[in-house]
Amino acid sequence: MDSAGEKLKSSDPLLPDSPSPFRRRDFFLFWTAGAVDGLGTCASSLFLPLILLGAGYPAGLAGLVASVSLVSGLVIAPVAGVYADRWPRKPMMYAAALVAAAAMGSVFVAVALGQVVLGYILVAAVIEQAASATYGAAASGTIRRLVPPGEYTRAIGYLQARDQAVQIVGPTLGGVLYQLARWVPLLADAASFLLVAGLSKAIRADLTPVREGPAASFTRDLAEGLRFVWAEPFLRFVVVWTAGINALLGALYFHAVFASHARGASPSSIGLILTLAGVGGLLGSFAAPWLVRRVPAGRIVTGASWAMVPTAAGLAFASRTWAYGLLLAGVSLIVPSVIVVLQTQAVLVTPDRLLARMGTVLSTAGQGVAVLAPVAAGVLVTAYGGRWVALGCAGAFAGLALYATLRAQLVVGGTP
Repeated sequence: MDSAGEKLKSSDPLLPDSPSPFRRRDFFLFWTAGAVDGLGTCASSLFLPLILLGAGYPAGLAGLVASVSLVSGLVIAPVAGVYADRWPRKPMMYAAALVAAAAMGSVFVAVALGQVVLGYILVAAVIEQAASATYGAAASGTIRRLVPPGEYTRAIGYLQARDQAVQIVGPTLGGVLYQLARWVPLLADAASFLLVAGLSKAIRADLTPVREGPAASFTRDLAEGLRFVWAEPFLRFVVVWTAGINALLGALYFHAVFASHARGASPSSIGLILTLAGVGGLLGSFAAPWLVRRVPAGRIVTGASWAMVPTAAGLAFASRTWAYGLLLAGVSLIVPSVIVVLQTQAVLVTPDRLLARMGTVLSTAGQGVAVLAPVAAGVLVTAYGGRWVALGCAGAFAGLALYATLRAQLVVGGTP
């Protein structure tokens, strides 16, 4: 396998003035499908617990539905990654979108008819999350077929900006639709999946993975993906860094929410925290391709890692809601550049036949620890207070930054 350094030299994806990926029809369709998917999911997932509460179910059961559905997506993702490296990825994408549309469409019908049955909603939510995970696994292996290496940086930056924008607009859109009728967000989600299926089918590029010989058994293919990620020093660094960052950022976000609530902040004020953080992430995503083309990759990763330490420490002494929001916005501003650097090089060091498995391993590692962040933040804030939790996060950020500094040579394509 070529080293990361050889890949970077041969393709040189960080050269300035690469054309915009939006000039390419297939990338535009792929980007739009992701935006529609994200908006539809945000419009429904945030309000599905409210629908269950409105039907008389207790908060614990409503939360259980949300948690089980999210965990099911994490479990399915690595499995889907194996098949996304075996089968044509485009049919997997639009078939998964159709399954998700059917699942959410059935929930829409049930809610519209007033038949809100907990067990049925749970099964449909699990199917929808499994289908979404399958779509994501197939999609993670497509970027190499949609744009040439010289456009990876901008393409990944635009994908990051899309996802950040969806996180800002989606909840607001869902709230507006929910005010019309509680089933409207569900209808919008089902319709969005149908549109995603159509957009995915319209992609002309051949997304079939390149394989070397016949497929092995499922367990061997799954193990091969795990071994590849762990054997490649750069990807091993990405797993550790992203898992650590996701866990700590999740803890900080919920620390800010819980600490603000304890100080008597109103729901609208707490919403301002998340809005400011989302805007920071959106601005950072737009700036990331420009920054990555002008600053060495190693400096971006180490600089961003160290910059999070004083930000977390600042949260320990913040007393105003807007201060929480601005500090979190600062973190959200610098993270996208690191993600663009890491994802670009991850694509370059991974053979096409392993792209989906690599993508699902990295995403599962990052999202798996983030699932625990709300619970951990709530328990720790209650037990020790918000200040000590923020200071603890600052210490953990310092440890992660030291790790990034010691392994910075990997980010620029060297070997340890």
